[in-house]
Amino acid sequence: MNSATASAPGRVNLIGEHLDYNGGLCLPIAIDRRTSATVRRAAVSRRSSDVEPAGWTGYVEGVLAALAVDEPLDVAVSSTVPVGAGLSSSAALTCSVAVAVDALLGLGLDRDALAAACIRAENEHVGVPTGGMDQAAALYGAVGHALLLDFSAGSRTLVPFDPAGAGLDLLVVDTGVAHRLASSGYSDRRADCERAAAVLGLEHLAAATYEQLADLPEERLRRRARHVVTEQYRVRSFVAALQQSDWSEVGDLMTASHLSLRDDFEVSCPELDLVVTSALAAGALGARLTGGGFGGSAVVLCHADQRAGVSGRIIAEFARHARNAPTLYRVEASSAAAQVS
Repeated sequence: MNSATASAPGRVNLIGEHLDYNGGLCLPIAIDRRTSATVRRAAVSRRSSDVEPAGWTGYVEGVLAALAVDEPLDVAVSSTVPVGAGLSSSAALTCSVAVAVDALLGLGLDRDALAAACIRAENEHVGVPTGGMDQAAALYGAVGHALLLDFSAGSRTLVPFDPAGAGLDLLVVDTGVAHRLASSGYSDRRADCERAAAVLGLEHLAAATYEQLADLPEERLRRRARHVVTEQYRVRSFVAALQQSDWSEVGDLMTASHLSLRDDFEVSCPELDLVVTSALAAGALGARLTGGGFGGSAVVLCHADQRAGVSGRIIAEFARHARNAPTLYRVEASSAAAQVS
């Protein structure tokens, strides 16, 4: 075999933001926007050090380094996952490349090994301290299901997620504000959480109780920890609401999550807040930013017959506030990364 092609999905995190690196619970879905990578054996070798770890090439070089590939390869990439939208275009890229390289070279690696390589590519080569949620969603997602990830127990559980069956739509609203974890406050938030956990004598902050927040010496650390502790509770409540088909509660939990991310974790921005307030004013069940924050996208849960009204209200409010028009589209829970040829 001289070439192999694989595709991997972007993701939307339904709830559980910034909990992966805190040893907590996350609930992402793989979405029906994908990145494809075709890997071919090449005639000319090029060292990883010849390419600066920036842009999409840095992610590809990181995967090849993590997989210890020592033969020349050509990689061609195409994608429908928007870059900088907080939908994990980077994990879609690294996972599609990893699956294609594994198939081409016959490495025989399981999904856990591929996920570890993709995490190393971002952490060590690109310098983004990703926590692992995005790679798990890309490699283990399933049609019609969310993926409950427990980063303390190391477990994965598929949870049925079918808003369309209840007459609902899940909308992504790309604000157009570029989301760049490497240059945002993501690392600062992670450092705050690690410090709070150390003060409390915990390995991971998600293990803290609400009562322990008073033991933290700084207001900023208390707010960061309060988001982590309450978000952990919201994930559990969200899963229970899905199991009971209580979509109203699902929406309320999404909105509560956004408020916590805005006020306690301070990772929102005016455009993301505007999406949420506009969507709710138009009758949406719930809305929240998705991904690390600092720009990117929000997700909105609304009745399918309200989609046009909700979308129109968001676009109108962006225009009224002199913001660039957002991009809106409906997404569904999709399949995991796979070889396609």
